[in-house]
Amino acid sequence: MRRIDSEEILDSDQCPAPETETSLRDLCRINRWFGGVSTTRNLFERVSSATGQKHFSVLEVAAGLGEVPRQAAAQLAGKGIALDITDLDRMASHLRPGHRAVVADAVALPFRNNRFDLVSCSLFAHHLTPSELSRFVEEALRVSRRAVLINDLIRHPLHLALVYAGFPLMRSYVSRVDGVASVRRAYTPAEVRGILAGQTRAAAQSIDISTHYLFRMGVIVWKRPAAARPDFERSVA
Repeated sequence: MRRIDSEEILDSDQCPAPETETSLRDLCRINRWFGGVSTTRNLFERVSSATGQKHFSVLEVAAGLGEVPRQAAAQLAGKGIALDITDLDRMASHLRPGHRAVVADAVALPFRNNRFDLVSCSLFAHHLTPSELSRFVEEALRVSRRAVLINDLIRHPLHLALVYAGFPLMRSYVSRVDGVASVRRAYTPAEVRGILAGQTRAAAQSIDISTHYLFRMGVIVWKRPAAARPDFERSVA
């Protein structure tokens, strides 16, 4: 199945506010029911197990309503793992009021080096071209101390069929149109590994990619310890 990159309605400034809200809530349900939250939870658990760390400051990029990391955090609390989450999105209208949040560009993060333990994203990587994805991971590694976590879709014909079958569960037409576009523009694990391979020669120590329930992939880009030393600041945030 060939990758087809096309803009999604929710990314557009022209998406009506009521449809934006409804579609974001559709995404919350999809993530709860079909592997989104469990994939992110698994990534946090693996980092905690590998490092022995139990408390993490987290920057959630392209956060939207920010439900995925917070649902994962609620489930991880019983295992003694705590997440201190800051949301980031390029559109203020996507962010949930009351959350600690920043409006900014994912490929030019307005934070100093090593500001957060982890930088995480869910259903964001497929929105980026290969060069943008590489640039995002480079920026995320700069801002993180431990690792960059990516939770995203896997492109597959059966996955596309499941999206069409799930149309009755989606309350917004934006979710239906964007759901199809998302699977068509998603990457395979092999493609992501190829795109990010160059990162291992720079700030990354290694890249772990796993597959999860209903065509989800989890990616952990581990930061090279020497790269965790600050060398410059983009801002004082």
